[in-house]
Amino acid sequence: MQLIECRMLVVLAQELNMRKAAERLFVSQPALSQRLQTIEKAWDTQIFIRSQKGLSLTPAGEKIVQFAKEVVEKEDRVREDLHHLDNEVYGTLKLAVASIIGQHWLPAVLKRYMDRYPHAKISLVTGWSSEMLRYLYEDEVHIGIIRGNPDWKGVKEHLFTDPLYLVDSEIERAAEVVNTHRPFIQFKSDSTYYQEILEWWHREFHTTPKRTIVVDQIETCKQMALNGLGFAILPSIAIKEAGSHIHRTPLLKANGEPITRDTSLVGYESAFKLKQVRAFVDIVREYVRETV
Repeated sequence: MQLIECRMLVVLAQELNMRKAAERLFVSQPALSQRLQTIEKAWDTQIFIRSQKGLSLTPAGEKIVQFAKEVVEKEDRVREDLHHLDNEVYGTLKLAVASIIGQHWLPAVLKRYMDRYPHAKISLVTGWSSEMLRYLYEDEVHIGIIRGNPDWKGVKEHLFTDPLYLVDSEIERAAEVVNTHRPFIQFKSDSTYYQEILEWWHREFHTTPKRTIVVDQIETCKQMALNGLGFAILPSIAIKEAGSHIHRTPLLKANGEPITRDTSLVGYESAFKLKQVRAFVDIVREYVRETV
């Protein structure tokens, strides 16, 4: 099986959709379907089951796709090893980043990285910090940028700290929450983040919110709060561009200190030996010095 066919099977297994896979591979759907039939004929077995809902792997297909994935990964490693012989930064930088960092902080860093190292490639996944750590544990990425204070045994470098605020277009002080009928807009996140908020809420109000709206993304939560649909608790990184009509009330600990959220860069020591990773870390440090 040719390398291009291995890459094709990997993309098909990731998307489980002929149209989306064809778009990623820059080929037509008929051409992709014909190529898949040729591969299945060569293996003398069905790799995918087609249905109106998309594709699903057969048991034999799982083994073939795993083989294809190993071939692709091995080829990528060889290419990276060859590029290390050059002075230029090549290779793929694989990042797993907390969603809020990916939305509000990372784009400027990646722009600087891409401008400075145009030959490098970037592979990026975003989500909850706990999910991003899983990518690191399973050695699927080089670097993670995560929120909170996880028990990470590898390299961990603190980047910045931002405080949490109660954000609303009407409520100006935290005490007003007790008497308001406005809903508390929450977004799904790691348990550690909610634990901090719940502890603050019970300490301040000795009760639970009267009305709540739960959304799946922090950006949805933010936009609902900025448009006056209710109040939310958001980190400062998410509300830097909020208008003057939005009131920001800091969340405080029992001792009067602000409740904050840390952001850290984490990874295994071996990853930091890669040229593209070292270049990225240098830019991150440079950006933090300039902006924090």
